[in-house]
Amino acid sequence: MRGMKKASPYAIVGALILAMAGGTQRFQNCYAQTSSGAARSAGGRQASAHHRAAALPKTAPQLVIIDTDIGDDIDDAFALAVALRSPELKILGITTEFGPTELRARLVDRYLSAVGRTGIPVAAGISTPQPNVFTQAAYARQWPARKHLDAVTFLLSQIHAHPGQITLICIGPLFNVQAAIARDPADFHKLRRVVMMGGSIYRGYDGPKTGAHRPPDAEWNIRCDPAGAKALLASGVPVFMMPLDSTQIRFGEPELGRVLAHGSALTNQLSLLYQEWSSATQRLTPVLYDPVTVAYTLRPKLCPVTPMRLAVDSKGFTRPVAGAPNVQVCLHSDEKRIKRLWLDRIIGDSVPRRVVTESGASRNAK
Repeated sequence: MRGMKKASPYAIVGALILAMAGGTQRFQNCYAQTSSGAARSAGGRQASAHHRAAALPKTAPQLVIIDTDIGDDIDDAFALAVALRSPELKILGITTEFGPTELRARLVDRYLSAVGRTGIPVAAGISTPQPNVFTQAAYARQWPARKHLDAVTFLLSQIHAHPGQITLICIGPLFNVQAAIARDPADFHKLRRVVMMGGSIYRGYDGPKTGAHRPPDAEWNIRCDPAGAKALLASGVPVFMMPLDSTQIRFGEPELGRVLAHGSALTNQLSLLYQEWSSATQRLTPVLYDPVTVAYTLRPKLCPVTPMRLAVDSKGFTRPVAGAPNVQVCLHSDEKRIKRLWLDRIIGDSVPRRVVTESGASRNAK
């Protein structure tokens, strides 16, 4: 048991949240991005790339880069929290995506400083128009501005330095990915794989009040940059997609209250960001789409994938079509076990002493 101590404001917020319930739906207003990407066959090159994705030694930590539009919805902050507490992952860097990317990078700077992880490089991506609300901008502006690394240059340099080893976790629109492919498709192809949140195959955004399943939608990340999604699926890199079908995991009570009341350096940051998000959106219960990508990276069996061929249209719809597969898609996930994994990592007394690898083997965590 922990010793008695004065209740922190974060604990008070958590206690209040334990008595609340609410609903949320991910922001769905986005501008139309109509530029198209070149298409090409996903035949032998795609198959060999998928073989490469499974060919690394299973005992070493996975090298990952996280590409995020953190600061709008709250799920990016939770995804980063789970990744930071997972010794199976070695985070080579965090790149920011979409809208005011320098301000997003300042948010990441503050977050990493608060949890003692300033050794992780932060790079700012391509700045774009942003029609939605940057709900956590106040948190970011409390940290000093600085000039960050260029995200596309950083990404390509890391891929070049670690060919066939890096998992790129994409939890935002794909402008940085699109630019990296255009700049150096050969080096980009040396990624081990991309694990992404995006797409809507058979299930759209759930009803905001009833939670009822609805027909497929143009999902946010793809809708913001359809050309980026087209370029990625044509790149020959193994892509593992976590679409709306498997990522609409409501993180309500009692889990949310336990996190917000926990009182660690990490959960204090989540509490601050959650308060800004909730105040801006008037929502209480977040839907944690993005952390499913981290859950898959850690425990693939929680999100079994199916090979599919998807076509991306100019409005951002991702539709199954005939032909050779160009993506592995998780259509159903084990929500109960994923939530347990998230909680174990975010509020567990310690990170796992032994690292469970993708193959199910274990080793001592460093």
